[in-house]
Amino acid sequence: MFVPDYKVFEERREIFLNKLDGKAAIIPGANLVKHHADCEYPFRQDSNFWYLTGFDEPDAIALFLSHKPKGERFIMFVAPKDVISEVWHGFRWGLEGAEEEFKADKAHSISELRDLLPSYINGADELVFSIGKYPLIEKIVLEIFSQQLENRSRSGIGANSIKSPEIYLNEMRLIKSEFEINRMREAIQISAEAHELVRESISTKKNERQIQGLLEGFFLEKGARGPAYNSIVASGDNACILHYTSNNSPLKKEDLLLVDAGCSLTDYYNGDITRTIPIGGKFSKEQRDIYEIVLRAQKNAIKSAVTGSNSSTVHNVALTILIEGLKEIGLLSGTTEEIIENQSYKHLYMHRTGHWLGLDVHDVGAYRMGDYEVPLQNGMILTVEPGIYISDRIPVPEGQPLIDEKWKGIGIRIEDDVLVKDANPEVLSIAALKEISDLEF
Repeated sequence: MFVPDYKVFEERREIFLNKLDGKAAIIPGANLVKHHADCEYPFRQDSNFWYLTGFDEPDAIALFLSHKPKGERFIMFVAPKDVISEVWHGFRWGLEGAEEEFKADKAHSISELRDLLPSYINGADELVFSIGKYPLIEKIVLEIFSQQLENRSRSGIGANSIKSPEIYLNEMRLIKSEFEINRMREAIQISAEAHELVRESISTKKNERQIQGLLEGFFLEKGARGPAYNSIVASGDNACILHYTSNNSPLKKEDLLLVDAGCSLTDYYNGDITRTIPIGGKFSKEQRDIYEIVLRAQKNAIKSAVTGSNSSTVHNVALTILIEGLKEIGLLSGTTEEIIENQSYKHLYMHRTGHWLGLDVHDVGAYRMGDYEVPLQNGMILTVEPGIYISDRIPVPEGQPLIDEKWKGIGIRIEDDVLVKDANPEVLSIAALKEISDLEF
């Protein structure tokens, strides 16, 4: 059973409560989700709830009451201790554990939420709750809110609106603390070592499924919770399916293998790395040409991930180099500006160049605010992952060259996890090699 460093969560709660400034926040945890019959999927805690509490059990709710005095601001509703349930499903912290280990000012049974919630939120000028995400709890929250609106019309006291907690938490989670950066380093290092294990073992494997087992077994061996997302192990033309997860095709020596995989630590911090390697140990001329374009685009995009830049700049640096490289080998034609404006490259490159990374693989945080790009700041972590995917799945746009058969079935993506650090972005996934000289054998 994992007990986090409660001081980290205490500090976050204090920042969050200061941001609330008289509001009452209701943050539910996740529930178990049925898989089949009487079996559930492995439990995964809600990221915002985890970020503020470190509590890793289902059916829990946290209240953050900035309108209350200190010592009455952090309330938890949790499943109480139950010997029979624990025999079947495992240990529970219960009410005492929520208070003693997780530092709740007061803990109650989850069954008491409906009765106790009105008194706790009474006096707050606004409620903070995510509408549309937690239907069972939402019914209770909206019923109480409606009653408070009615009372407000008579007394002038009570909440008069509901805001999303993401207004506050997305901003907090986007900039990683030193503690978080260190946890991310560990998740990414384990992920990188797993990719290296694949590279070193590829000549002995016969099927994509064996590679998946190698990766995910390594994650568990190193103490991770497991894969951060469904591992993508895509050989040959399968690599042109962006979210391919069947992972059951035989490996052919003339093909490339695209592996997009990362681990999730016990406290949910994630790695997310993609490498593309020649199964038989050598790139063909066409494979090498495409790989060199993608690698050049990725390296330059990483260099642009500096403080004061933004995610669109990172994307556009990569996109421009991809287009110019594809023009050189005859897979695109026209000026780069026209190709970008008409999006006539999208049959070969159809996604953005990266995303935020943290407690969620596609982590929270805005990329732009209206007309303004969100500037990169120290402590942000993003992926940089350009790619080229050549197949018949998307028709060639009018005016662009038809694709010669020799290119088809080549899918290449190279993805690293990058920490913004002034003018010197740090590639956290550097231990996963990507130079052609390292990949060939």
